[in-house]
Amino acid sequence: MTTTDSHAPAARPLTTDVAVIGGGLGAVAAALAAAREGRGVVLAAHLGRLGGQATTQLVPALDEHPHVETAGVSRSYRAFRNLIRERYDGIENPGGGWVSRLCFEPAAAEHAIDTLLAPHIAAGHLTVLRSVTPTAARRHGDRVETVTLDGPGGRYELTADLFLDATEDGRLLPLTGTPWVAGSEGTDAYGESLALEGGPHPDAVQSCTVGFVVSHEPDHPVASHPAPADYASLRAGQPFTLEIAGWDDRLHRYRMFTEGPDGHPPFWTYRRLRDSSRLTGPDIALINWAGNDYAGTSSLAHPAAAHREARRLSAAFLHWLRTDCPRDDGKGTGYPGLRLAPAVAGTQDGYAEEPYLRESRRVRTTRPIRQQDLEPVHGAARARNMTDSGGLTSYHMDLHARIGHPASAYAPTSPFQIPLSALVSDHTTNLLAAAKNLAATQVAASAYRVHHGEWAVGEAAGTLAALSVEQARTPRALIDDRRSLTRVQIRFTLAGMPLAWFTDIPPHHPLGTPAHLLAAAGALVGARAEELHLRPEEPATEQEQDALLAAAARVLAEPRVARPDTPERPTWGRLARELGAYVERALGPQPAEHHWQTDARDDQGATT
Repeated sequence: MTTTDSHAPAARPLTTDVAVIGGGLGAVAAALAAAREGRGVVLAAHLGRLGGQATTQLVPALDEHPHVETAGVSRSYRAFRNLIRERYDGIENPGGGWVSRLCFEPAAAEHAIDTLLAPHIAAGHLTVLRSVTPTAARRHGDRVETVTLDGPGGRYELTADLFLDATEDGRLLPLTGTPWVAGSEGTDAYGESLALEGGPHPDAVQSCTVGFVVSHEPDHPVASHPAPADYASLRAGQPFTLEIAGWDDRLHRYRMFTEGPDGHPPFWTYRRLRDSSRLTGPDIALINWAGNDYAGTSSLAHPAAAHREARRLSAAFLHWLRTDCPRDDGKGTGYPGLRLAPAVAGTQDGYAEEPYLRESRRVRTTRPIRQQDLEPVHGAARARNMTDSGGLTSYHMDLHARIGHPASAYAPTSPFQIPLSALVSDHTTNLLAAAKNLAATQVAASAYRVHHGEWAVGEAAGTLAALSVEQARTPRALIDDRRSLTRVQIRFTLAGMPLAWFTDIPPHHPLGTPAHLLAAAGALVGARAEELHLRPEEPATEQEQDALLAAAARVLAEPRVARPDTPERPTWGRLARELGAYVERALGPQPAEHHWQTDARDDQGATT
């Protein structure tokens, strides 16, 4: 932890309920969530643009799970996606890239974010500071008191009840003296098969990438330029190729603009952001590939050097694409018509404003999320249940090259949750992780780092922070007390944040709150645990009835609850509805806006 330099210029004081430090998707989601709950929020972003992966890091091709169009994301993330599509008059995938269901230009994400935040700024709940960096912090005991922010506009001293670290690299953790970890914990720590062998490897941080965007204009080739310095060694060492080792351990071979020899779609459309067949202007593609995946220097220990060298690698890869890449027609090499597109990138040269970091410093706890917590469970459709769930995400564990360890690693997952305990530090009571820095091992964190995962972590942190301020209790106190946790989870569902994996019961469904609350408490057994479709209109077996009763007792911290007066074999939805009503009564009076709907339609499985 550092303190403010006594010779520095006087800082302007700012005081708020919740301070969100960072500018990426986790930061945006956290600020939006806390403001939505009526708290005062300061969002302090390190660049002039918000959005991180979707904007400044140039990864506006969303890495998501297969159910994203209908399930497994929150109301606010769905609004973000819908606003992007509205920018393109409803086109489902404006870029037509095959890596994602939604590929788009960064400006569309900027517009969506500004639209989502605008009402809260207008209402006076949210203040956004841009181009400011946290440089110091002051703590007293187990609490952070202030964070110092420096930028071109001067210095701020920010005081808040809760601080959220939503930075790309977890930089608030060392500034506040909060214990953190980076790199691989090693196989000795938790027995993870994807961890590096033996003890900890703190310097083995994953690669970063400085992406760039290009158009292809063969009639307007780029004038010949000399090869970048060390081009030959970079080309050989990377290597530069359109062939890549796949997750299935097979070599995948691609061609630039045509189908590859193995039947794979073109390299060009992999992360294409603008499809000229449907949109005005030339095709625009993002280049984020193994060829410009930089793993030479740690982006955490040496950020400036890593950024510089990652950019140099990307420039060399672009040179290879223009001059040495084998042509699809077999007639020579190179595509000199590849032109950088600064206007699309939002930068002066077409390269990303900042690197895409696949890894952050992470909160150190005695029980982080591990590889085993996310792996498929035999006979179950979901990963291990997390009773303190605060959201959902799903992505495979995808480890890119680590410093000193060039091999990538991959393992499948089943749909999983975000445990609220992973957002809380054991050491700093008013600091929450709100991005890739949650308490997870390097292996597990690789599944949370993508767009919707980072958004879900940020939204959970922002909502928990707001409730902590509202109730004048620390986040740890809120989630360690079972009844308090139940009230928190109810508020999450009412804000449109799912707690359990269903493809037919979103939080806004009339049965949404009791179904998600009880499922997160362990109510899914038997056939309903084997698939993501809940089918609430079907009768509940004796085993399922017992599991629902046990879950209701669990959320109330009671030894047991009495069976409601229902038919001898009620539907799952009917029993969940009755138990939900009982839980609501047992929790005591709450403001009217925090009640949930449990009407007679709940067991019919209708979606709204």
